[in-house]
Amino acid sequence: MGKLRSFQIDLDNLQGLYWAGQTVSGRATVDLESEMKMREIRLNFEGKGYVRWTESRGSGQNRHTVTYSATEYYFNNVMSVFGKGLSGGDEYSLPPGQHTFPFSFVLPPNLPSSFEGSTGHVRYIIKGTIDRPWRFDDHTVRAFSVLCALDLNQLPLASQGAEATDSKNLCCLCCKSGPIVGTLKVNRIGYVPGESIYFEASAQNMTGRECGMSANLEMITTFHATRKSRQDRKVINTIQYQNLNPGDSTVWSGDRFIIPPLPPSYLVNCNIIDIRYIIKLVIDPSGPAFDLNVPIEIIIGTVPLQSAVQQYQHTLSSVQPSAPPAIAMPAPSYNESILGPTNIKDEGDGEHTQGQLTFTPTYTYYNWSKTT
Repeated sequence: MGKLRSFQIDLDNLQGLYWAGQTVSGRATVDLESEMKMREIRLNFEGKGYVRWTESRGSGQNRHTVTYSATEYYFNNVMSVFGKGLSGGDEYSLPPGQHTFPFSFVLPPNLPSSFEGSTGHVRYIIKGTIDRPWRFDDHTVRAFSVLCALDLNQLPLASQGAEATDSKNLCCLCCKSGPIVGTLKVNRIGYVPGESIYFEASAQNMTGRECGMSANLEMITTFHATRKSRQDRKVINTIQYQNLNPGDSTVWSGDRFIIPPLPPSYLVNCNIIDIRYIIKLVIDPSGPAFDLNVPIEIIIGTVPLQSAVQQYQHTLSSVQPSAPPAIAMPAPSYNESILGPTNIKDEGDGEHTQGQLTFTPTYTYYNWSKTT
């Protein structure tokens, strides 16, 4: 019958990270304890965007669940590495021991970046299958990250500053208090992971209540199904500031957000998932009242602004005077997403599926925080 010790896929790129258009190469390895009969060993290369969520409708006996979903394929290619797909025929066998099958696959251009979210994903996998006659097939899974370049130098708004102001009045029974006014400023809106976002905020509290102040870095993801869209908000980081007493005003500066490894803005080339980022000033009045939120949208790219690179190089030379002046764009490192791992097991994966069943995408990261 044949007994399988292990079935795995290894990539030549140990980080498992590729830019759209690059070649994915590696090998599938089958380790057998005894001879195994099979039809073939094949690899399925798949890139897919997928969105799905459910909502409850109605009440009582009329209560029901509505499912919203959408799918788009970027590629779906099958490659036979042993057996009938190469030689024809239906009966083959492999002797005991370890057997290695190399593969190479060119990614199409214009792929969206990898993304794993609670409601949808853009996912790239290689799924290996040992097709066995009259028995359950054996499978293995290997996911990898794909990056789509988002060059901030090609986006005119990325180098520009932004300012936002908003206000609100608090109501208590039939009385209206004076307003809360908040202003948020940034000197530019384009950044790459690893850079620091310095901001300045100001606030006036003309109410009779104490107000808390904080700033958030938030990720806003919109999932588009065929009949409806859904938006998820995730707070990436929060910075607290001192409370603001009634009648007081303040100016808040000097704090920063360091952008962690995150997917680039917009999720370019994906039509069913959109990603935006904001920094937001939050003024929270004590007692029953809605917060005052003052947001500014920022852009997170994969290629930094040239002006930011020059500033970084100037700062580096002042910190390390003996360092030679850098001319070329500094190369990024690549770090796993701050959003953490995702279970990528499909409905059809069971006890006969090996490999990588949890996955964390990898993104660009410029380790500039110590000097900027």
